[in-house]
Amino acid sequence: MKRIGNNRRGFTLAECMIALTVLSVAATGVLIPFSSAASVHAEGMRRTLASKVASDLVEEICATNYDSIIGTWNDYAEAEGHITMTGSAAEFTGDAYNFFSRWATCKTASIGSDDDATMLGIWVTVAVDYRGNEIIKLSTLVSE
Repeated sequence: MKRIGNNRRGFTLAECMIALTVLSVAATGVLIPFSSAASVHAEGMRRTLASKVASDLVEEICATNYDSIIGTWNDYAEAEGHITMTGSAAEFTGDAYNFFSRWATCKTASIGSDDDATMLGIWVTVAVDYRGNEIIKLSTLVSE
């Protein structure tokens, strides 16, 4: 007859649980930097897209007749998710644009006192918000 008692083959449940715990701690240490990098990458993509959207609006404002810039673009605003394409009434579509909004202000820029002021041009500021938080602001001086 064969004895069944002391002849062990394989692992006990306790040994498997300890090995699984060690493996999960090691895996966590390896995966944490990857998840952090993914969030940094997403933030960079949002900022890049915001820069593009802001720069498009600045270009559109600069392409406008100088005398009508302030009347057309001062206090201009686009609601969240309704960013229009440059030169058309069509909106940017896609999930990437859902939470963006942008606004512009245009003010005359001059130097000197009120009586002896020299007109420099129009100070144009365009800002882009993502979920209500401003992530980029571009300013430029437009002259005739």
